[in-house]
Amino acid sequence: MFATRRNSPDGFRSQRSMAMGRHGMVCSSQTLASAAGLEILRRGGNAVDAGVCVAAMLGVVEPFSTGIGGDCFMLIWDAESEHLYGLNGSGRAPARLSLETLRDRGLSEMPAHGMLPVTVPGALSAWIEALDRFGTMTLREVLEPAIAVAREGFPVTEIIAHQWDLIVAFGVLQHADALRTFTRNGNAPTLGEVFRIPDLADSMQAISEEGTAAFYRGVLTEKIVDFSDRNGGVLGLDDFVSHHATWVEPICTDYRGHRLYEIPPNGQGLTALIALNILEQFDLGSAALGSTESMHLRIEAMKLAFADRNRYIADPEHAEVPTDALLSKEYARRRAALIERNRAIAVPIAGAPTRGTDTVYLTTADSRGTVVSFINSLYMPFGSGMVAADTGIVLQNRGYSFVTDPTHPNCVAPGKRPFHTIIPAMLFQDGRPVVSFGVMGGDVQAQGHLQVVSNMVDYGLNIQEALDYPRFNYLEENRVALEAEYSSELLASLNAMGHEALGEEAALLRGGFGGGQGIMIDPTNRCYWGGSDRRKDGCAVGF
Repeated sequence: MFATRRNSPDGFRSQRSMAMGRHGMVCSSQTLASAAGLEILRRGGNAVDAGVCVAAMLGVVEPFSTGIGGDCFMLIWDAESEHLYGLNGSGRAPARLSLETLRDRGLSEMPAHGMLPVTVPGALSAWIEALDRFGTMTLREVLEPAIAVAREGFPVTEIIAHQWDLIVAFGVLQHADALRTFTRNGNAPTLGEVFRIPDLADSMQAISEEGTAAFYRGVLTEKIVDFSDRNGGVLGLDDFVSHHATWVEPICTDYRGHRLYEIPPNGQGLTALIALNILEQFDLGSAALGSTESMHLRIEAMKLAFADRNRYIADPEHAEVPTDALLSKEYARRRAALIERNRAIAVPIAGAPTRGTDTVYLTTADSRGTVVSFINSLYMPFGSGMVAADTGIVLQNRGYSFVTDPTHPNCVAPGKRPFHTIIPAMLFQDGRPVVSFGVMGGDVQAQGHLQVVSNMVDYGLNIQEALDYPRFNYLEENRVALEAEYSSELLASLNAMGHEALGEEAALLRGGFGGGQGIMIDPTNRCYWGGSDRRKDGCAVGF
């Protein structure tokens, strides 16, 4: 196992202790969501039941980040079969969305807001698929806490209140239904204000009673499609009826005696694996955590991995993604050879940078040993900015991730899944999971995975320390933002090497520095150690 609480090698110390539990653990970005998941476990539900409950609750209490109008990915370690399963819950482009559609409307690229970037919401299908295969409770039971909170109201927490205010002030919510549902007379709810979302409660109630039929071929479907037609969208009933979540084989790489698993493309998990393969080519033993050398090597590894990401990652059902070749150690050695120990290299980043930042990550574990790594997202804050009439459902804008270059594998096309930023992860040792974790925040996610894994494997930090440790956010070319805890001397030394090292304000519109959750599995004492990022409102709770 990794080290217990202590000062990190460069003196940084987390101000939170890990949560401990023998029978279960829930980690999320909002306290009511963590508490709801824990109650499911206490009532005899398993980690999958708890995970879906937490995801649904986060769609209520953090509605600009996630919800049933978005997408999700899951990694599920099933203790009974001792097998890791991957579930792709991302939606596809409508059948009527194509390059020609955009050109006919005078558009040269995908718009960020409105109905055109709305892809079919895939999260709910995946929730139900996971419950049907591994759950022990009904959909009604696991949605009940979220429905009650949406109807009765919840006090808005500190960081969520601040972000909500910024989003509304920025003007994301323009449509009347969105403003009516998620503001009070055009203003965001304030810290501690009790906020209710009765329309969303009604929609979730219908889903709890009718399952997928309510959302993918029922009254809610008709409302969403009618709303799309009236607001310039191209969603059709058939797009919903034909949607299904997909079970996938997780991809992985070995890193210094550990194995990291990710969801395969169309997600960007491959990016984190490529970066770790490159970083593994360097001995970090002499480079202290937070030192110029350690920072330089991590940044350069990410820079090269992002170049590969932007060139190759797309929907493998529509494009060839050379995953095996990109994950080979020989390829990693060739890429690592481009890195100079004392100078930043210039790497062209083909394709557009990602722009979405609003996501929730959660992880759960139960007394049977089943562990779930789970991420759910609307992409940008309040997704498309559109709420489907009186449903209370925020529609994602994941189609904004498509490019319009017809030669690029991620070019927009009917029925195609767009490139995805959201990625859950699990770290294994000796064939079994030792850490379930994730870091949310657009491009920060793959970078967060690299940094958390290296913090733990290379420097012995526990999950709370590894999550709390100050991060960098590589932006583009040689620009990289560093959190405020890093010294001006470090920034100066990186700049002297050719990096353009910037303060944390440079990352504000590019995912900030994310926010993560994680569970360590202690096989010796048969208990869970939970960590929850200081950058979010949430907590880790165990029993």
